[in-house]
Amino acid sequence: MQWKIHGERPIYENHWLDLWFADVETPDGSRFEHHVVKLKNLAVAAVVNDRREVLMMWRHRFITDTWAWELPMGLVEADETPAEAAAREVLEETGWRPGPVKPLVYAEPAAGITDSQHHLFRADGATYVGPPTEKNESDRIEWIPLTEIRGMIDRREIVSSGCLVPLLYVLMDEGIR
Repeated sequence: MQWKIHGERPIYENHWLDLWFADVETPDGSRFEHHVVKLKNLAVAAVVNDRREVLMMWRHRFITDTWAWELPMGLVEADETPAEAAAREVLEETGWRPGPVKPLVYAEPAAGITDSQHHLFRADGATYVGPPTEKNESDRIEWIPLTEIRGMIDRREIVSSGCLVPLLYVLMDEGIR
């Protein structure tokens, strides 16, 4: 069953997100204003080296006041493709230049409230260029063995859906439990 959209209007707009009201009608005839969060597309990269380790960052997220391991990720800018954004984010946030970036999986993490599109990539190998140019992303950067990822997820050391989805996909591809 498809909802009808009678109109939309912005409530708040900035570089990071836009908040809109959508005048919607549900199949049963109910009509109301629904909040919609409009976001730029996100690019995420799982960089795996020849030792079967994945490049990760230990970081704090102030919104949830939690520390966790994350993959390099960021917003796709208007002048770049999602793959270019993923490669740029890896380099800026970690100081490693990834090998060729290949599509891994596409996800929409909360389609009931946001139009956010997550473009998730895998890169095999990376070359160290130097310290990260983005100084506000993480406390440390490490290559984590893929064999440790499942336990880290179980212990809630990896919690972001933008990281969980590509990591689980990589684990399936690698045949690691």
